[in-house]
Amino acid sequence: MKKVLKGWLIDNAVTVNNKTDKILLLQSAGNLVLDDVLEEMQKQDTGLRPETMRHAVTLYHRVVMDLILNGYSVNTGLFRAVAQLTGVIEGGVWNKETNSIYVSITQDKALREAIAQTVVEILGEKSNIMYILETEDKKTGLKDGSATAGRNFFVRGAMLKVAGDDETVGVTLTNAAKTVTKLTDDLITINNPSSLTLLLPAELTEGEYTLTITTQYSSSGTLLKTPRSVSTQIWIGGKPADGGDNDSPDEI
Repeated sequence: MKKVLKGWLIDNAVTVNNKTDKILLLQSAGNLVLDDVLEEMQKQDTGLRPETMRHAVTLYHRVVMDLILNGYSVNTGLFRAVAQLTGVIEGGVWNKETNSIYVSITQDKALREAIAQTVVEILGEKSNIMYILETEDKKTGLKDGSATAGRNFFVRGAMLKVAGDDETVGVTLTNAAKTVTKLTDDLITINNPSSLTLLLPAELTEGEYTLTITTQYSSSGTLLKTPRSVSTQIWIGGKPADGGDNDSPDEI
């Protein structure tokens, strides 16, 4: 498969004083889960039955996960993964409220070689657009969408400042059951055009949420008549492994 990444030229929200400084914002090709990956594998005409491939892949996931969480540094050729422990240990006791485990994943040889063969296409320039570039769980330092209830959560991008009188303006979290939690103003502890720091409500249960920022802010200094929004997926309690099939490989 030819490897092509496409991106839009946008203003660098970090260097606000340099109006000519541009970065590339990746144009997403969409979101895929394990079923989509398995479908692409089936197109390779491997001669394997779909259930055999699913069994092999889910078994691979489980074995790699078990090895990592037993202290091994696992190098698959595509990536290297190792568990990390964070937080200050008080009284010589591990405390899940103040300490956490996360897995550091870095690219390895096969992925680096594939990156070297990837073509980047610049689609053109976009200005005054609202986007989320990255997020960070300030407790764990993870930037994969992981978040911790009751802790600070950092969002970086452009045109994010929450401003305006429209009733839709603000930051909301929507869970899988479509229950919406709107953050009160005091929970938006830093409110800048290029970054927000949010104090996530402590009562949020673990799981996937859609974080939506709605604002009338504009770089012109005049509020927009119609609010605009940008959303991203976050996971309270940590991002789960890709794929929606929870069956054990032994049960397939």
